[in-house]
Amino acid sequence: MKHHLLLLTMLLASCSDVFDIHPYDVNFKGEKSINEHQIEKIENQIGDKDTLRVAFISDTHTWYTETKAGVAALNKRTDIDFVVHCGDITDTGTSKEFEIARNILDDIRVPYVTLIGNHDFLGTGDQSYQVIYGQMDFSFIVSRIKFVCLNTNATEYDYIAAVPNFDFMETEITKDSALFDRTVLVMHAPPYSDQFNNNVCKAFRKYLDFFPNLMFCVYGHNHKTALSYFYNDDLPFYGVGSAEKRQYRIFTFTKDGYDEEVVDF
Repeated sequence: MKHHLLLLTMLLASCSDVFDIHPYDVNFKGEKSINEHQIEKIENQIGDKDTLRVAFISDTHTWYTETKAGVAALNKRTDIDFVVHCGDITDTGTSKEFEIARNILDDIRVPYVTLIGNHDFLGTGDQSYQVIYGQMDFSFIVSRIKFVCLNTNATEYDYIAAVPNFDFMETEITKDSALFDRTVLVMHAPPYSDQFNNNVCKAFRKYLDFFPNLMFCVYGHNHKTALSYFYNDDLPFYGVGSAEKRQYRIFTFTKDGYDEEVVDF
């Protein structure tokens, strides 16, 4: 018996590399519920500034060098109030990718929030996202502007789940209505893309009409900077380029409206 135990111990010791953490393990160390903490910073630090400047990045995947360069470029500026990542933090949704991305994004000197992208769903990626970042649909208000951030990755659920979540959208239309009078909608996959539930594209557009003074929508996913009018009306959809393209967008909000620019880094 002792010989058997000794042999088993030796085998386990020699195979220590085999029994590694599973690539889709969701037991993370370090900071969790990041969006909640960052939103608290945004709301407390910024308040109701007359001029608000927000940077949008997207689709960092595993372009770590480019993402680090983007973070460095953002950190050189002194005029940005916060950053929004439009999703696809990872390429295959592994725990290691989430941790690496978190470490890079944590170097951003201003508060930031992150949406979930379709690549972030792979494996147990959606669970990892919820542990590290939080709810997949969320909103916050700053400078009397409500930023509504939606999970629009419908094909990852085989169209079974309510994505986009119309119940959430309906609640956000009136929730805290006394605190905001303008709206910005943010998503990863835009309408009529391969990930959006295009069976509800028209219904989605109808819901948008109820948001108080919806100025525009922002999306990622397509890896390129773009200005689109998906519904052939006056509602602009601004696409944000991937980290590989080494671009980000800046929106400057004033009480009279907004300006936008594309920045190369």
